[in-house]
Amino acid sequence: MTALVPSTFSEDEADAGRAFWQRIQAELRAAHGEDIYTSWFERIEFEGLAGTVVVLSTPTPFIRHWTQNNYGPEILQRFRKLDSSLTEVRFKVRGALRPKAAQQPGATAPNRAGPAPQASPAPHRQADTPVPTSSNLSGGLEGSPLETRYTFHNLVEGPSNALAVAAAKKVADAQPGDRVPYNPLFISAAVGLGKTHLLQAIANSVRTANPHRRVLYLTAEYFMYRFVQAIRNKSTLSFKDVLREIDILIIDDLQFLNGTKVHEEFGHTLTTLVDSQRQVVIAADRAPNDLDGLEPRVRSRLGGGLLVELDVPDYSMRRHILEHRIAAQKEIFDQLVFPDEVVDFVARSVTTNGRDLDGAVNRLVAHNQLTSTPIDLKMAEIALRDLLKARETRRPKIEDIQRVTSQHFGVSRQDLVSARRTRVIVRPRQIAMYLSKTLTPRSLPEIGRRFGNRDHTTVLHAVRKVEEMIDRDPQVAEDIETLKRLLDQ
Repeated sequence: MTALVPSTFSEDEADAGRAFWQRIQAELRAAHGEDIYTSWFERIEFEGLAGTVVVLSTPTPFIRHWTQNNYGPEILQRFRKLDSSLTEVRFKVRGALRPKAAQQPGATAPNRAGPAPQASPAPHRQADTPVPTSSNLSGGLEGSPLETRYTFHNLVEGPSNALAVAAAKKVADAQPGDRVPYNPLFISAAVGLGKTHLLQAIANSVRTANPHRRVLYLTAEYFMYRFVQAIRNKSTLSFKDVLREIDILIIDDLQFLNGTKVHEEFGHTLTTLVDSQRQVVIAADRAPNDLDGLEPRVRSRLGGGLLVELDVPDYSMRRHILEHRIAAQKEIFDQLVFPDEVVDFVARSVTTNGRDLDGAVNRLVAHNQLTSTPIDLKMAEIALRDLLKARETRRPKIEDIQRVTSQHFGVSRQDLVSARRTRVIVRPRQIAMYLSKTLTPRSLPEIGRRFGNRDHTTVLHAVRKVEEMIDRDPQVAEDIETLKRLLDQ
């Protein structure tokens, strides 16, 4: 067959090239399915040939980048089956559908009759691009609201969050052009341990110290809302382009991300940003392997970055948190008296998380200001009785059991959920499974899933094995009692 190789080609040759591409599109649809075809191949058009190079065009830079990197070799192979002389497939953007930047207040429209301004090629990210001071990103993509009080300055540091804070500061302090240090950075913690404070501190720090860097903070729910809205408005390409051109993407509460298409879009966004050396920071209430709905490739991508956990604060950190909160209240109520013995009582009694400590301080101050009752131990016992009761009836979570067990036996939490079967790992894993069954309401299949997707029969075997060991091995019985005491603190 005659190769379609001239750089200036006839209409017949152009028609033949388009016919080639239509045939290949049908093959791609059959090979990859309707969803992938619609997302990546449907809007690619055949432009022509330059020597032995096939030129295809895409509507946006993102589609060009993605298809060239992920499907370019396959498309070339399919072209070569039709014409073996073809050596390359080259993609270009035929018309970027980028959102227009909002016009500055007071600016006037250009005079169409006057001379057109001289156009100059814009770099990928212009240094003089204005960045809004609010959470609005150019192109109309608004981020979730940021709390100005969530900064590194008023974040209490301690053993339970030292690594996470250090990593977050490293990300926030990075300069344009620096190598991305930890990507993605994944922060895992239970409710109220400071995930949101840490994520918003990164965003607030970058916007203050480096206002030309484009940072976007989104909750998972808001990410879903904007994506669904873009689908309804038929503006998904614009949504994707804006999202993938920021410097730092921060997503909070990833566990609330739902929907197959939303998960796919999140996976594409994550891959594109990480591959292009843009920083991604994510927080969730559990590790990536324990999140429902994530595709294996997304779990793998998240696991390839830095995973840090925020633990429950110890006594000294809880007291430090209380002192910060009380100092803030004294700026409002200058006559406020908060005895040291009450601070100590609250620090020892409210052991759940920082949010409950905030609530305890707010309640005591409210009682004091509204009833003129002095803050003392008697008042604290009455005002905080529900928090104290919650502590008495609180049941540990599987994450708590894994954390305490791994610390007690000197193994990592990743070891507990791994496939490793050495004795030093198997016994702590079996004990953690036993405690999960006896101290939590979780089912055997759920426990198995949280321990590396193990079968429920494996959990049942572990429970029975530990029950046998308790009867014949005093050391195992002592270890379990110690772990229960640690979980009750």
